[in-house]
Amino acid sequence: MKKTAIARAFIEQLETELLALKEAARATYEEATHEESKPENEYDTRGLEASYLAGAQAKRAGEIDEILSLFQHAEWKNLGPKDPVSSTALVEVESKGKKSWLFLMPKGGGFSINFEGHSVQVITPHSILGEALLGLHVGDNVEVEIGDKTREYNILSIH
Repeated sequence: MKKTAIARAFIEQLETELLALKEAARATYEEATHEESKPENEYDTRGLEASYLAGAQAKRAGEIDEILSLFQHAEWKNLGPKDPVSSTALVEVESKGKKSWLFLMPKGGGFSINFEGHSVQVITPHSILGEALLGLHVGDNVEVEIGDKTREYNILSIH
């Protein structure tokens, strides 16, 4: 898989999500400040709730903007089978017979895309799996405890 092409796909998804969030925040802000949102009585909190929602949407938009900037300005390392897993690595792992693609980035954990029929998920070094993978090589196995379950991952490839 081509790491830069996957990164571009993530950038496109993040840009789309950011645009939608900014539009939603703008619409919610307009609702919160519209004359019809003035409270009719002391129990009417529609305007206040809309302003809280607009603030949360703006905060999330800021977070996505930060992740987007990270993807746009990252230095993509050309990693091979002898290199250890490190930041910006694209790692193929197998667990219980199921193969997965993981993109190790400093931020953005949880984002995922479908790329050429494969699901690719962003993980961070702060996650349990991300921390466990750092420094490992192709062929290495790692066990991680997630909740009350232990999962074993085998590293198939590093890009």
